[in-house]
Amino acid sequence: MSTTSKVVLGLSVSLTLTTVAGVHLKQALDRQRLHEGVVQDLERLERKKENLRLLQEQRVLTRHLEEERQRREAELHPQDHN
Repeated sequence: MSTTSKVVLGLSVSLTLTTVAGVHLKQALDRQRLHEGVVQDLERLERKKENLRLLQEQRVLTRHLEEERQRREAELHPQDHN
């Protein structure tokens, strides 16, 4: 086998191994990124649920405060509410 043939064979094997390794690394990174996306989606859903719960609590508190204010106004100015 000539020296040129050995060099070409070596380069071909090296290029093939590098390509295979690169593809496997890219697949692993893609898989990891997809998994992180799922985790982020789940976290986002949990934050949304918590925000909705807080919003509902705020609505209830606002309603109670408005009712309390109306009662106090009625007590202070009973002639206006008859």
